[in-house]
Amino acid sequence: MEIKLSFAADSPPLPVLAASAVAGIHLAVDPCLPSGSIPFFIISDGSERLKLNGTLVLLRYIARVAGIQNLYGKNPYESGKIDEWLDYTPIFSSGSEFETGCSNVDSYLLKSTFLVGHDLSIADVALWSALAGTGQRWESLRKSKKYKNLIRWYNSITSEYSSPLNTVLGMYVGKKGLGKPDAIKLREQELEHQPKTPNGQINDKAKAVSRSTSEIDLPDANVGQVCLRFAPEPSGYLHIGHSKAALLNKYFAEKYKGRLIIRFDDTNPAKESSEFVENLLKDIETLGIVYDAVTYTSDYFPDLMKMAEDLIHQGKAYIDDTPREQMQKERMDGIESQCRNNSVDKNIELWNEMIAGSERGLMCCLRGKLDMQDPNKSLRDPVYYRCNPIPHHRIGSKYKLYPTYDFACPFVDAVEGITHALRSSEYHDRNAQYHRIQDDMGVKRVHIYEFSRLNMVYTLLSKRKLLWFVQNEKVDGWDDPRFPTVQGIVRRGLKIEALIQFILEQGASKNLNLMEWDKLWTINKKIIDPVCPRHTAVIADRRVLVTLIDGPAMPFVRIIPRHKKYEGAGEKCTTYTKRIWIDHGDAEAISADEEVTFMDWGNAIIKKIEKDEAGNVTHLTGVLHLEGSVKATKLKLTWLPESDELIKLSLVEFDYLITKKKLEEDEDFVDVLNPCTRKETLAFGDSNMRNLQHGEILQLERKGYFRCDVPFFRSSKPVILFAIPDGRQQTVFR
Repeated sequence: MEIKLSFAADSPPLPVLAASAVAGIHLAVDPCLPSGSIPFFIISDGSERLKLNGTLVLLRYIARVAGIQNLYGKNPYESGKIDEWLDYTPIFSSGSEFETGCSNVDSYLLKSTFLVGHDLSIADVALWSALAGTGQRWESLRKSKKYKNLIRWYNSITSEYSSPLNTVLGMYVGKKGLGKPDAIKLREQELEHQPKTPNGQINDKAKAVSRSTSEIDLPDANVGQVCLRFAPEPSGYLHIGHSKAALLNKYFAEKYKGRLIIRFDDTNPAKESSEFVENLLKDIETLGIVYDAVTYTSDYFPDLMKMAEDLIHQGKAYIDDTPREQMQKERMDGIESQCRNNSVDKNIELWNEMIAGSERGLMCCLRGKLDMQDPNKSLRDPVYYRCNPIPHHRIGSKYKLYPTYDFACPFVDAVEGITHALRSSEYHDRNAQYHRIQDDMGVKRVHIYEFSRLNMVYTLLSKRKLLWFVQNEKVDGWDDPRFPTVQGIVRRGLKIEALIQFILEQGASKNLNLMEWDKLWTINKKIIDPVCPRHTAVIADRRVLVTLIDGPAMPFVRIIPRHKKYEGAGEKCTTYTKRIWIDHGDAEAISADEEVTFMDWGNAIIKKIEKDEAGNVTHLTGVLHLEGSVKATKLKLTWLPESDELIKLSLVEFDYLITKKKLEEDEDFVDVLNPCTRKETLAFGDSNMRNLQHGEILQLERKGYFRCDVPFFRSSKPVILFAIPDGRQQTVFR
């Protein structure tokens, strides 16, 4: 049995997520619903798909199927008391009544370990989630110890189920709490009071009033009768532009409770490979897209061949051996080919030559007989089939000719029962061709729904151009952090949640936009900052030693949080020594007798500054002044102990591959290549960084956010950290 949870990214149903995590129930999570939507489960058991709506309904369902005893009470009375608590928890979403709620629960818990009975229940989970969901507000109260019984209860649950609950907190709760606290409950209450039809459904007018302004509809779409397809060509990895198309298909499939087919448009063996198929499926899974079937255009090659022959016999297609350049010119000028009026027998004869891949056949192509005078040049007898002797990655050398996308796509869409084909607006002029070909084939027309292509500044999205970078070793592969591929931007440190939010915020707009990367990275920062651990690094080049005269005679260690506002980040060891390292840039900023703050230690007064002949600071001497006020100092400095335990780091920054914001159609991207797109800086990090895992995201204090690409292996090899943009100007290491 599979349970899929769908909800709006700005209002995750925290009680449901927490309860499922505690109970060990796996949920396929999809945070892609429009803002304000009610969360729901899709429960798949074999061929049956069942749906449940609403946070409390989902919470009770988790309690009933969980393996934890008494999660919904051990008898009807306890279940009723749990329901009372579930009705009470919304008080914590009301700013004015928050502390009233805390006070009441604190008094109740004076003699109780749990809210109901002697076991953890969903009442405890709901209340825990309500408190945790307020973020910094609750954390401040915890530190104040104002409500001792409530804090004891909260800490006990957090400690008992630390792993699952901290995971949920890390993914869905920031320091300011949930994106829109309890927006789901408010939405449910709003809809509960909307006018209903006799069968209990919200009426259409009420739905329209409460609908999110970003919500969009498909024309002539009926719930349960929509079938969509995402049809990438397996000639590269999925990039950010493809992601928009994939996520929009996913959005509409779920909105209309329809089917989603992943179809590989594998009609050009010269460009395609099984590697690309495997990685496209991997990227689709990374985006959280659940599909109903995977198909290939090559599955339909026999049917396409038969259709082509039928069109030849009907006089709707012909074989043309006009040289390609001449053919292109004739199409532009509206001149009919001399082969256009060949007999059916002649066309079939040449068609068989194409099938055989003979020398004569290789000179030919199959064209549709549409309208050479049409102002829309895509209708001027487009090519349907071309010869290509290169073996196909799935079916080998069975065929010597392959259909074009223009011919195959309308046919396969119709045969697979696609109701709506989502296409970017760059194909607008070909929409008439798409429907004309379907008419000639005698198949049902498919609705075309257009959306604007996603274009990013300083970015190439053409797979042909991206392939050039790979083949010419300008990048390390399709997952290079400088690439706009899903694997590339994830490797650079982008969270998929940020990508999904960025794309869905744009909706299916048909306006052509050139988007800034800064907006995407700003969203990403809001997701990673509240939970990623903090560490310290000092740039190796010209680092400066500081001697603290009254520093500790013997090094000592303190255990401090890796993130001061998020316990789930864990703890780290900090070593305090008489001699410490600081960045050269920080040393240059210090004046004699200035009081500075060494972060996570305290204040010190710098008594002596030593410089070399060139005027560069080489050594500082100071005395500790730990009773000094941190607020009074201008400089708050990061530092590392003088120790053999420090970890070698390679901090890697990336720049755009091209130097022009937008490439014009007649421009060659090779002319605007960025000569320097990767910068490595040697540094030293605190000893705790030997425990970093591959892919882990962290913040180097005062230096920015990083993703661990190569973790610690041995002392002679540096840990490689990739700098993550934060939506502001690029990092400059100090």
